[in-house]
Amino acid sequence: MKKLANKLNKKDALALVEAEDFSRTSISFYRYVRLDNVDSLRDKLWIEWTELGVLGRIYVSQEGINAQLNVPNHNLEAFRAHVDSIPEFTGVPFKIGVSEDGISFWKLAIKARKYILADGLPKDSYDVENVGEHLTASAFNEAIDGGAVVVDMRNAYESDIGHFDGAILPRAQTFKDELPEVLDTLQGKEDEKVLLYCTGGIRCEKTSAYLKHHGFKDVNQLHGGIIDYKHQIDREGLKSKYKGANFVFDGRKPEVITNDILGSCYTCKAPSNTTKDCANDACHELIVQCEDCGEKLDDCCSQRCLDIKNLPVEEQIKLRKKSIKEKV
Repeated sequence: MKKLANKLNKKDALALVEAEDFSRTSISFYRYVRLDNVDSLRDKLWIEWTELGVLGRIYVSQEGINAQLNVPNHNLEAFRAHVDSIPEFTGVPFKIGVSEDGISFWKLAIKARKYILADGLPKDSYDVENVGEHLTASAFNEAIDGGAVVVDMRNAYESDIGHFDGAILPRAQTFKDELPEVLDTLQGKEDEKVLLYCTGGIRCEKTSAYLKHHGFKDVNQLHGGIIDYKHQIDREGLKSKYKGANFVFDGRKPEVITNDILGSCYTCKAPSNTTKDCANDACHELIVQCEDCGEKLDDCCSQRCLDIKNLPVEEQIKLRKKSIKEKV
């Protein structure tokens, strides 16, 4: 069977979205749940969601679904109804984007994966059904005021531009590396109240189960992540204990939670909350970079990457192949 996929290139796909005369809403959701026949489910979702005009990046696996997408506003109710029609996904909470500053997605990609969130751990490293307590924004704030240990479960480039006051900020660049770093950092705090937070909640789900497996007794996680925290504090008139911006993994700019500029340019150290991935196709490292350095380095992370980006395409391809061989 021919794989169902959107074959449009980015330029043509973006042009179609930009020409639309309707608005879209960015949504993210996840659920850890046992799924059978992942490939057939993947195809079913692709067909149904294409009909509804959904665009985004979705992973399905035997452990569940992880979705970041946008939906035409006139199809929001139909999309909610379709998600609820799948028994394993009924009632799954939607996290609605804080802002629509930019196009979040321009094509639909649904991929069958081994995991919806790769952790590199053996199966007996945690019980994903034995997770921490989910706290509302109000309860999370109160726990911070009460002296709880707060841990940011995102990558370093994400926490660099925004985080909760006093949070532990791991320097790992992948979730796989972050778990052991956090476990090591928290040694001796097994009896203390631990608060976990991330963008939408999926990382905290696994982390809370992992910490409980390792003897932590009072593990809690921010319900709905930073995305829903922003909606809750605005709705309830609460003070934001999260400062700065929230990095989102799509085509939009980082979402502004408060106007604080916590980040600094990786190149010159000037204050900046602007994130981007290095324009060198052999690198694509996610970085924080100010406007001046972005212009000087043509959106590359370093002079070396700029030099490579300026090479003929054939030379760039040779370097990428060489790099791949050296890693094997």
